[in-house]
Amino acid sequence: MGIVGAGPAGIYAADILTKDDTLAASGVPVSIDVLDRLPSPYGLVRYGVAPDHPRIKQIQQALHKVLDKPQVRFIGNVEYGRDLKLEDLRRHYDAVVFATGSDRDRPLDIPGADLPGCHGAADFVAWYDSHPDTPDDWRVEGASVAVIGAGNVAVDVARILAKDADDLLETDITDNVHRGLGAKRVTDVHVFARRGIAQAKFTPMELRELDKQPGVEVVVDPEDFELCEASLAAIEESNQVKTNVKILQNWAIRDLRGEPRRLHLHFLHRPVEILGTDRVTGLRTERMELTGDGGVRGTGELVDHEVQAVYRAIGYLGSPVADLPFDEERGVIPNDGGRVLDLDDQPIPGVYATGWIKRGPVGLIGHTKGDALETVTNLVSDRDSLTPAPEPEPESFLRLLGERGVPFTTWEGWQRLESHEEALGEPHGRKRIKVRSREDMTRIARAE
Repeated sequence: MGIVGAGPAGIYAADILTKDDTLAASGVPVSIDVLDRLPSPYGLVRYGVAPDHPRIKQIQQALHKVLDKPQVRFIGNVEYGRDLKLEDLRRHYDAVVFATGSDRDRPLDIPGADLPGCHGAADFVAWYDSHPDTPDDWRVEGASVAVIGAGNVAVDVARILAKDADDLLETDITDNVHRGLGAKRVTDVHVFARRGIAQAKFTPMELRELDKQPGVEVVVDPEDFELCEASLAAIEESNQVKTNVKILQNWAIRDLRGEPRRLHLHFLHRPVEILGTDRVTGLRTERMELTGDGGVRGTGELVDHEVQAVYRAIGYLGSPVADLPFDEERGVIPNDGGRVLDLDDQPIPGVYATGWIKRGPVGLIGHTKGDALETVTNLVSDRDSLTPAPEPEPESFLRLLGERGVPFTTWEGWQRLESHEEALGEPHGRKRIKVRSREDMTRIARAE
């Protein structure tokens, strides 16, 4: 079995496959290769979770146990579509599961969105998480910045923009990220949500963390606290919504402390234009009102906000996957319960998808477990109709990579790289410091 993508979605699929009772009862041996284009595993957990979220990053411990299983083999630094095609994978694996995730920002279709100073959250997150494919430098412009979005990514971006860079020194950030954040002069971060407080998608844990930063206070305008019948119903039906609303209400009525940096939360504001000629100088929003059914409509009232940068956090999209159909609008591989569909909406034998590339970037990391279960259940039910791989021997796939000159990394190599990062952090009293360069990661992992 081959899995393309070594993030949580792909690793959860591998875990479920190794535990499947049907396969165990039938005596079918399970051998799984988890491939990734980066030299390291863990995907979103390593490169999408904010560095000051060590509790979430502890998910790596569970993922580590899966990749440490004898039936599972990690092979990194192998890029599907460049180093390999679908026909190569089908030659070596009875079935292939694509778990390539969502790596692009959803575009913001308003005037001025192409101005310098308007950034995608995915790019910014990848930079402060030291993704090897991002540039070293990121200049955080201005004293006042805007973040558009009402989910956990928007909250993460706002928190990092407001936070003192030195407060991140105990994390695994690299020196260039500390320098870049240390050079910022941000005093005000404005987060804009199109809908109301009861419709916001962030979790209470993420929300509370905004108010736990030294030197930063959260500012909420009481005028934004509009509730309709649907909002009241949502509060009664969901503990998460109830908790979010209570937190926001408490913030709205308290006295300001006079901290040097402020994080403003604006609800019922729809971005309509990013202002500026040569670069971002402001954001124009329209005041919205609730329609009573959970939706919103514009009031026609426009408000201009003076900001020097805008960060879009309105959702991610997956990227097209070579040799497979792709839904450009949703940013996913067309599928039915994880079975990849061709242009005639018929399942492609032996080809599956899981995670965000299957259903879009919805939910938390843990939600990909149920997603993987659905895909694996359908894969296992199809097992009798799968065409056996012509070259299933584990070493034959590694020979193919060697013949093509692919400097692949292994699980043992990752453990070597992990130990190296821990050693880098030790003199500074930190658990680890990431190796940023792909070349350095590969060299260390391969012991070259």
